[in-house]
Amino acid sequence: MKTPVALIIFNRPDFTARVLEAIALARPEKLLVIADGPRVNRPEDIEKCQAARDVIRSVDWNCEVLTNYSDINLGCGKRPATGVSWVFETVEEAIILEDDCLPHPTFFPYCEELLERYRDDERVMMIGGVNFLRELKSPIQSYHFSRFGSSWGWASWRRAWRHFDYEMKLWPTVVDLKLLEQMFPDPVHCRYWQEKFQHVYASDADDIWDYQWLLACWINSGFRVFPEINLVSNIGFRDDATHTFGDGVFANMQTSGIELPLKHPPFVFHCAETDRMIQEHFCVTEGWRNQPESTHSGIRQFLRKAVGKFLPR
Repeated sequence: MKTPVALIIFNRPDFTARVLEAIALARPEKLLVIADGPRVNRPEDIEKCQAARDVIRSVDWNCEVLTNYSDINLGCGKRPATGVSWVFETVEEAIILEDDCLPHPTFFPYCEELLERYRDDERVMMIGGVNFLRELKSPIQSYHFSRFGSSWGWASWRRAWRHFDYEMKLWPTVVDLKLLEQMFPDPVHCRYWQEKFQHVYASDADDIWDYQWLLACWINSGFRVFPEINLVSNIGFRDDATHTFGDGVFANMQTSGIELPLKHPPFVFHCAETDRMIQEHFCVTEGWRNQPESTHSGIRQFLRKAVGKFLPR
């Protein structure tokens, strides 16, 4: 595979080995590895971080391996952010995985095909591999354009990442102009995102980077792409995680292979109704709104009306 792959690692050599095995199946010609340094208050990190880095030495296919290893701990906000910036200073486009994001083999050709297709289309800013709804099939397309899309396995271009701002300097302007109110007519959805972004902006959080990336996409009218089925499973839900604990609804989601070549939609078109239901899924999951009918059922009803071919009942 010609598309570069970037892998973000830290102190979990077991996860690093599993994800590297998945990358090895794709045999990228260039692998860029980002690693954070050990935490000063966790002496066991020294050995664990080194063990994770040692896993990278097992690369045994014809591949150029570039490393960006930090001697100090920057945290799981600044380290991915600075690491991804290094990636896009080095290459024009890349597929990016963290050490707990296990991709299906078809995730790589899916990303590669879409990176090429939308390389010069400023409307598209990110290709995601996760479908939090598990399945959202249509007879006319293999993927959907959305405001949403997870960084648990994704791909993008230098031309899109240049809009990323870790400090969210434009957030006060977004608030003043009431841009989220215009994006989300439902006040529950609007409040959900206002509180998320305000927390990141005001708390000077050093463990978050993906909300800043999401906001960058939104304020630049950028679409994200998500596949019709789930292509990446987050295997990192355990006690040594920072954000993902226990048996969450998004833990260890099953993956399936996407049919190749992809069916490309005839338009670059944002389906507001589909995004509304995805948003409702998040609100229900986090307890923001109770609704009697399951989100999955509502999505299936919409698709039956919209495209005429149905998801499994």
